[in-house]
Amino acid sequence: MSLSNTIYSTIFKRNSVYVASVFTAAFAFGIGFDSGVTTFWDSWNKGKQWKDIRDKYVQNDEE
Repeated sequence: MSLSNTIYSTIFKRNSVYVASVFTAAFAFGIGFDSGVTTFWDSWNKGKQWKDIRDKYVQNDEE
């Protein structure tokens, strides 16, 4: 019961804190989800993306 009272007192009691925590959680979830999907996509398509095959097609001008 004390955990629910603590959560209520710190987050839900004031509307401004509640809205700020919702926006912060949504922002953090968006970044985490984007990072996870990007990591999955890169591992699923390993060797098929431009960043993996660039060296075969781009010539260095230094030589």
